Amino acid sequence: MHIPLLNFRLQPREAAPRPADPLHCDVPALRDAEIAAVYYDHRMAGDFYEFLRVGQSRMLFALLDMAGRRADTRETLIAAQNTFRTLAPEAFAGEDFNETTAMMELCYQMNLTILSGGVRSCPAFIGCYNEDLGTVCYASAGHTPALLRDGAGITLLEATGLPLGLFSHTTQSAATCALVPGAALLAVSRGIVEAEYDGEEFGLERMKQSFQHATARSAHGVCLDILQAIQSFTQAP
Repeated sequence: MHIPLLNFRLQPREAAPRPADPLHCDVPALRDAEIAAVYYDHRMAGDFYEFLRVGQSRMLFALLDMAGRRADTRETLIAAQNTFRTLAPEAFAGEDFNETTAMMELCYQMNLTILSGGVRSCPAFIGCYNEDLGTVCYASAGHTPALLRDGAGITLLEATGLPLGLFSHTTQSAATCALVPGAALLAVSRGIVEAEYDGEEFGLERMKQSFQHATARSAHGVCLDILQAIQSFTQAP
């Protein structure tokens, strides 16, 4: 099973983020699965990803796409990251708890943290991968739909609520999907589907087709296949 996580409009791979950067995190190893993240272009906007192990069999991952320039959003992103790292281990502690409830509470607290820096739209896709069950409990706060690929084709994981950072009393729903052996889950930031050539956007339909036809067997390879499809469409280096 592969869970590729693809981010866009961030820093190229040849220049790894400095270890002191609070927004940097390492890509973790999973049991019987893979997860990967690939940057494209310079890190200018408020996009960042995060991974956090919260138990022997659970890995949390998040992809945020905060509106605004990176210089303006950095402090708010760091605060949101700190909330994620502090509260997630508590919310997902032990074995006898409800993943859906924990995900909703985590999103609620992150929303309040982002609002503390001012009203700012922040679409987010946050998931908890259960290595024992092969499932992902997720909340998609106004985010670009994630794509689940398996033997039945491509399934869209639509938004479960509004973007974070807009309303203090907004509540998020959460859902769960199963990843059968050989399945892949792809989450992309808005820049992927909005990439343009000659006035036409790459769009979600091309995104689905590119993902369906990606031939790489590794999570990282799938990410590269998707970026190659974008580059071919936009005819950009």
